Amino acid sequence: MNEDKRIQLNVRIANETSKKLDEIVEYYQHNTKLGRIYKGDVLTDIIEKSYEVMKKQQNANKKF
Repeated sequence: MNEDKRIQLNVRIANETSKKLDEIVEYYQHNTKLGRIYKGDVLTDIIEKSYEVMKKQQNANKKF
């Protein structure tokens, strides 16, 4: 995957979801040593981890 190319996603989310994302960003900020953490970085991390879990589940289902 090419990390250099980025696109902008304009999405509408519930206010409560936005508050949760802010909390997650704050958590990442306090628990990583990467410097400034942005919402896009957190969303990318969440999506990548979810994708890995999905692929593992798909591969596990193929074995049966």
